Amino acid sequence: MALAHNLGFPRIGRNRELKKAMEAFWKGELDEAGLQAVGRELRAAHWQMQKDAGIELLPVGDFAWYDQVLTHSLTFGVIPERFRPHDGQPTLDTLFAMARGVSSGCCGGAHAQEMTKWFDTNYHYLVPELSVDQQFELSWEQLFDEVEEAKALGHAVKPVVIGPLTYLWLGKTKGADFDKLDLLDRLLPLYGQIFQRLAAQGVEWVQIDEPILVLDLPLGWKSAFERAYNLLQKEPLKKLVATYFGGLEDNLGLAAGLPVDGLHIDLVRAPEQYPTILDRLPAYKVLSLGLVNGRNVWRCDLERALAVARHAHERLGARLWIAPSCSLLHSPVDLTSEDKLDAELKGWLAFALQKCQEVALLVRAVEQPDADDVVLALAESRSVQDSRAASPRIHKPAVQARLAAIKPADSQRHSVFAERIVKQRACLHLPEFPTTTIGSFPQTPAIRLARQSFKQGKLNEAAYIEAMQSEIRHAVEVQERLGLDVLVHGEAERNDMVEYFAEQIDGYAFTRFGWVQSYGSRCVKPAIIYGDLSRPKPMTVDWITYAQSLTDKVMKGMLTGPVTMLMWSFPREDVSREVQARQLALAIRDEVLDLEAAGIRIVQIDEAAFREGLPLRQAHWAHYLRWATEAFRLTASSVRDETQIHTHMCYSEFNDVIEAIAAMDADVITIETSRSDMELLEAFEKFAYPNEIGPGVYDIHSPRVPTQEEIVQLIRKAELRIPPERLWINPDCGLKTRGWPETEAALANMVAAARELRKELASHP
Repeated sequence: MALAHNLGFPRIGRNRELKKAMEAFWKGELDEAGLQAVGRELRAAHWQMQKDAGIELLPVGDFAWYDQVLTHSLTFGVIPERFRPHDGQPTLDTLFAMARGVSSGCCGGAHAQEMTKWFDTNYHYLVPELSVDQQFELSWEQLFDEVEEAKALGHAVKPVVIGPLTYLWLGKTKGADFDKLDLLDRLLPLYGQIFQRLAAQGVEWVQIDEPILVLDLPLGWKSAFERAYNLLQKEPLKKLVATYFGGLEDNLGLAAGLPVDGLHIDLVRAPEQYPTILDRLPAYKVLSLGLVNGRNVWRCDLERALAVARHAHERLGARLWIAPSCSLLHSPVDLTSEDKLDAELKGWLAFALQKCQEVALLVRAVEQPDADDVVLALAESRSVQDSRAASPRIHKPAVQARLAAIKPADSQRHSVFAERIVKQRACLHLPEFPTTTIGSFPQTPAIRLARQSFKQGKLNEAAYIEAMQSEIRHAVEVQERLGLDVLVHGEAERNDMVEYFAEQIDGYAFTRFGWVQSYGSRCVKPAIIYGDLSRPKPMTVDWITYAQSLTDKVMKGMLTGPVTMLMWSFPREDVSREVQARQLALAIRDEVLDLEAAGIRIVQIDEAAFREGLPLRQAHWAHYLRWATEAFRLTASSVRDETQIHTHMCYSEFNDVIEAIAAMDADVITIETSRSDMELLEAFEKFAYPNEIGPGVYDIHSPRVPTQEEIVQLIRKAELRIPPERLWINPDCGLKTRGWPETEAALANMVAAARELRKELASHP
């Protein structure tokens, strides 16, 4: 019989129980025993949910206290010296110190490990720090403990581990330069030990995630796959290698031929690989088909998926497994919690639990095609697909006509940067090393309560506006007192940098409980693009102009760019990402013009997800970069030369896209660089980036307050690559997740560092 299994399940809980427990633990409001109890309850609940949905082989090891890569680093003993406990045995405190940094105590003010995006998702992981003399040892028992938990509850389990090649690929060399592949032979024995331990626990199958098999791999890495798995085949357990987020393409023969017992492929992202893999798969090997989209919220077209499943079943019989395309970590937990969505829209959706049910239904439809529940489910699926295709709420002729009327000149500034910057400096009167922040200030309990009360009707509009204006006044007063040069209004009124705008754009829908994990305790609730997009009225002008009225200093208007709006939403599947980005660009373009007309002289259009959207295969880069760059320029190019356009980008490797970033033609770009110790600026050294840049000088994802000296040293490193006259000074990202005391302390040090650097510059003209 075919088998229904799952690659991973959301760990945060229906009501973000994990987030709340971790944050309580960090505040000292919950002890470790209490935190561990919450973890056990969530794991038990999630295993049972999947089992009840029809999943026959449950994932174990997909739970993590911060992220799964960090869990593996502790498991392998990859703990940087600055975090290594005195007795050598890591604890939860060690794990959280690696993730968040520490200001004092055992680790002496250690900065957190670098964080970056998990492939092309909005999920973040902590980058392993690998040294030339790296030694590996099993030092974390979490996987084995959780297997015991699941087996005690009577579940059939499939432990999940990140494969050795993917783990090394994700890591970063520290100290002496060397080839990470040199560490493979040292790492592989640990996998042997893990598999032996799991076999002793009664485990039959292990899932080994090797998503780098969908990337353009150097020849050395391809060869390393063959060598590694030839060595691992002697170890116990049946092994399922899981690939996802794209097609195997030139790695298909390599993946099919690995000496393992099964292979998982993503047929949502890359359906074209299915016929070829059937022909290349050895006769003994299980083939797991990812037929249900693990990264979006739309219901599966069961008839289309079933056609593939039936064909595969005819060829494979019991060697056919069916699963979501990837881990359901990237999906909200349960649609049944959504009691405010209208019936038609809700009927189009499926969250993680419902996706498990779809997987199980596909297996049942293969085995028992005439069963009454199968026939009914297929008829319902067909009705849902027809309803979406024909719904008038999706297709809007006016939006489509405006899109068709776009001309090349609409995405070009009036003058080149060299001419614009002269006019902007004359208007703005900023000092050398101008200081600013990225946009948001702490979202306090009072802010969240006021917003919640307003949405629930407990607070009228006038009282809500006054509450938000009070927060804006406070943010402006703090910035003026600290001496920042370019101010922001603090975004008190915004729940999320995408959701806030999406709520005011036609074509978006919203959930109440559609949370997904971004990193650690940080959860986001992506809006859902269901139809053509347009802006009915101004979205930010009143708030920004109010803030500007409070100060003589320059106030930035804060917007989210079209690519980030798209990447951090659940997009439509019936039109291309390019079309959706261009529709968003036109909506935001209208807002930019309204801000300029209201007297705002700097407008920041955040494109935090620009690099994230880059396709995993280089052959597809040019097409993406063309439309993504054009969408930003369409948004920003309508203003006068005197209006300065900023943009912000999150953790990214910029080398691959530096020319496209320059082509965006923002007057100032701010980027996250502090965790990499300014190493990310190497791209701006090798490529003569023409415009101004603000490399982040401290990590806002950590509660640790940087010293003035640290900030000065980071800027001095930046000066080696960027001329001082083009440098801005700012934090890595927005400050909404931080508290006011640490925010003020860090910004005070940042402003002091800027003043020190100005004195140095003045003394050496």
